[in-house]
Amino acid sequence: MRASLSNGPDKHGKEAIVFIRAIAVGLLLAGGTTVATGQQQSVEEWEKRTFTKQPPERIMDAAGVKPGMVVGEVGAGRGRFTIQLARRVGPAGKILANDIDVESLEYLRERCQRASIGNVETIVGQVDDPLFPTGALDMAFMVWTYHYLDQPVAMLKNLLPALKPGATVVLVEPNPVRGPDGSDHGVAPERMRREAAQAGFELVRTETFLPEDLMFVLRIKGR
Repeated sequence: MRASLSNGPDKHGKEAIVFIRAIAVGLLLAGGTTVATGQQQSVEEWEKRTFTKQPPERIMDAAGVKPGMVVGEVGAGRGRFTIQLARRVGPAGKILANDIDVESLEYLRERCQRASIGNVETIVGQVDDPLFPTGALDMAFMVWTYHYLDQPVAMLKNLLPALKPGATVVLVEPNPVRGPDGSDHGVAPERMRREAAQAGFELVRTETFLPEDLMFVLRIKGR
């Protein structure tokens, strides 16, 4: 696994870095003392841009995210999707936001405080294990995370104990066929089906409504 599981496309990540640096330089040249605030705003403005290709409401509708659910997000990063999930599950639900990047999770906690969101718990995980509590999850959720993992099958296997009966694992991943850079990265349905089976899951549904991504829905075999 890379240094962080923060969800976000390679090309989008590069755009974000450039955008953030530009904001910071502008604030410094203006003699401002609120660089951190400017970076905060720039990150969240960048996220809004990514939602034109990954609309959260459509993704959550297709995934079946409902009020009251407990959702474990692998690779939550700074909370691009965490905030959306938290609002959807509401105060009766909960989001367990996992990452290996401590600084990103600190940002996420501060972000939740600013937005008065109180149903998010952060979890510092391991490179092959999100460390979610046993039997806690109605759904595990990943957006632009799986294809970054060095040990993706191990991560899926380590999700098994955390899932309630009937729980699903939902992954949004770049489509190697539609991606802007050809087939350099992404997850094809054949690969997802094979690796899901190796981890004890079955691929029950593949959604193709996103312009550059696929959405996979997995369930534990035999359940």
